[in-house]
Amino acid sequence: MSTFAATAPARLATRLTFFAAGFAMACCAPIFPFIKQNVGANESQFGMLLLCFGLGSIFAMPVAGLLAAQRGPRSMMLLGGFGLIIFLPTLAMAQSLWILAMMLFIFGAALGTLDVSMNLHGAHLEGQEKRPLMSSFHAQFSIGGLSGAGLMTLLLSIGLSVTMSAIIGSVVTLVAIVPTVKRLLRVSTGPKTAFVWPHGIVLLLGALSAIMFLVEGAVLDWGALLIIERQLADPQSAGIGYILFSAAMVLARLTGDHIIRVLGEFWVLVVGGIMCIIGIAVILLSSAPLVALTGFLWLGLGAANLVPIFFSAAGRQKVMQPGLAIAAVTTTAYAGVLIGPAVLGFTADLTSLPIAFWLLTLLVAIVPVTAYWVIKN
Repeated sequence: MSTFAATAPARLATRLTFFAAGFAMACCAPIFPFIKQNVGANESQFGMLLLCFGLGSIFAMPVAGLLAAQRGPRSMMLLGGFGLIIFLPTLAMAQSLWILAMMLFIFGAALGTLDVSMNLHGAHLEGQEKRPLMSSFHAQFSIGGLSGAGLMTLLLSIGLSVTMSAIIGSVVTLVAIVPTVKRLLRVSTGPKTAFVWPHGIVLLLGALSAIMFLVEGAVLDWGALLIIERQLADPQSAGIGYILFSAAMVLARLTGDHIIRVLGEFWVLVVGGIMCIIGIAVILLSSAPLVALTGFLWLGLGAANLVPIFFSAAGRQKVMQPGLAIAAVTTTAYAGVLIGPAVLGFTADLTSLPIAFWLLTLLVAIVPVTAYWVIKN
């Protein structure tokens, strides 16, 4: 039996897990306004509650990475996956600020546990098959995100209760996770590993991942406001920018493994970084709305396959245990999501939103500049 045939079940299980993670996470967005109303939180209180979600992820990632490095990622993937299934409905059921804060922290911890371990599992598969796979895995995360947000919006729009909608979302996640139980790799990781601080190439990979997660967060949190400020669309249609960006990312990630095999990781990093810069420049410079909005397509196409390459590189490097390295990269990237958009808003307040996006291009430029060191290690 060929290597590809032997690892096909594990490859399917990894794709299902990435889909489940993106799906469960995206289920939260449409129900957050209802959850806020359930607990009677004001804007500042709900902002602190959402911080609990991020803190849960960041707390769990190093621990999950250490345990996955010691025991293999399978058990951590199942723990995180079933944690999402169990605790998604509890978010809708919470009736007090403190209960919701605790549920959000646990849900975030489950997502962080799954995120680290599934990327490590994907890196193991890449090593066994000796070909790029990470982009197709991350494509499933993006598809899951679009599916989760779409399903929740549909269920709520036809009058289903928030709790019942969350339960249905949990059931769909369960359907995706159950087939993985017997298909995930039982990886032997060798001697026990103690926690070590990230260093060497892992620090660079973490910083680059944080930059690209910041780009995604900037488009999600500030893209619509930028469109309105530049008068590229009516406020009711300002979400088109994120839709174009997300659709381009899904398309590029579905074809990303083939592109990486043809061009090589170095050129994907260089060209992808340049495309991101071009995309932001088109959005900021073009006075024609249709042309300016294509900048979001450029941005999505350019950004799509950069983070998968960083995770693959973290799994290959030799300065740290792969599980710990991927945990460090993931944790740093999430910190970029949590802190970055706030810093972008602070910068926009001091200057302007277009200037803040111009400064973002300077950060993105680090990706092609450092591409050689990423691939060398």
